[in-house]
Amino acid sequence: MFTILAVNPGSTSTKIALYRDACCLWKETIPHSHGDLQNYPRVPDQAEYRRRLLLQALADKGCSLGDLSALVVRGGLLKPLAGGVYRVNQAMAADLRQGRYGSHASNLGALLALPLAEELKIPAFTVDPVTVDEFADAARFSGLKGIPRLSMSHALNTRAVARRTAAAMGRAYDQVNLVVAHLGSGFSVSAHRRGRMIDVNNANNEGPFSLERSGTLPALALIDLCYSSRYSREEAMTLVTSRGGLFSYLKTKNFREVEEAVNSGDEEARRVVEAMVYQVAKEIGAMAAALGGEVHGVVVTGGLAHSPLITGPLTRQVSFIAPVTLFPGEEELEALVQGALRALRGEEEVLSYP
Repeated sequence: MFTILAVNPGSTSTKIALYRDACCLWKETIPHSHGDLQNYPRVPDQAEYRRRLLLQALADKGCSLGDLSALVVRGGLLKPLAGGVYRVNQAMAADLRQGRYGSHASNLGALLALPLAEELKIPAFTVDPVTVDEFADAARFSGLKGIPRLSMSHALNTRAVARRTAAAMGRAYDQVNLVVAHLGSGFSVSAHRRGRMIDVNNANNEGPFSLERSGTLPALALIDLCYSSRYSREEAMTLVTSRGGLFSYLKTKNFREVEEAVNSGDEEARRVVEAMVYQVAKEIGAMAAALGGEVHGVVVTGGLAHSPLITGPLTRQVSFIAPVTLFPGEEELEALVQGALRALRGEEEVLSYP
């Protein structure tokens, strides 16, 4: 029996959970106020601050560190790599500390885990980081030389639900072809061919518009906007990644408010939601084409998969491709632990970084 501590650092909190094998003993969310985080100019500078709070939370729960078999943490912005379970090591920590491939709160996972794992003489793992890159060669071409398409996605959750879908079919992940749509604040729609994620829209750059991201935009109009002198480079980046999408039309990122508006007869809200579902359906169709039409299932996951306003029309629009399965929400801590268990049990090879 293995006792595993899972750690998922986010921009305003650190989520932790203790598991005994696949059984969750407890979960805790450690909040981080804007005022506290302002004391740290760079994301890696938060590591010691968050480590203190993590250890205090474990002490408050009466958790004995000596009982831990392993740590598993959310992967940060690493070099492009194949999906799987990776041992956290000094090379990984160095890349994340330097922000070599970008800065994000998830970079803190390895920085929190490695010193503790070394002290306790136990392994620390990360599973399916956002930079999982298993693209088919044709998927890398954008249409303009010098601007390749990059694989950046909600790989942890999408691969976890793909495994669960395959298991429900009585098959292994590497025996099925699936299209998985992760619908959260950003949308990742991916094509999984026999255990490899061969294509996915980069939620920051392309694909359907989401709650706050613009997705694919008309290129010439976007160029005109950038040269209009209305926005600085930083303001334009913010516009398309956090003030675009549904927010740009309805001025809210709270989908419950949108549901209430639609149910109250708000025609504009209804049209925007229908357009968002339409774009997701088109992307699912595109990924089905990437799989040559051989699709065993379509999976819809993420926070918006809780909403019948999304899942009802989306299912009707894409069910001709393959049966649709819903996995509402995203159990990232559980997905991390499942990966660690596969590694500890010898069911999956532990990969080395880089």
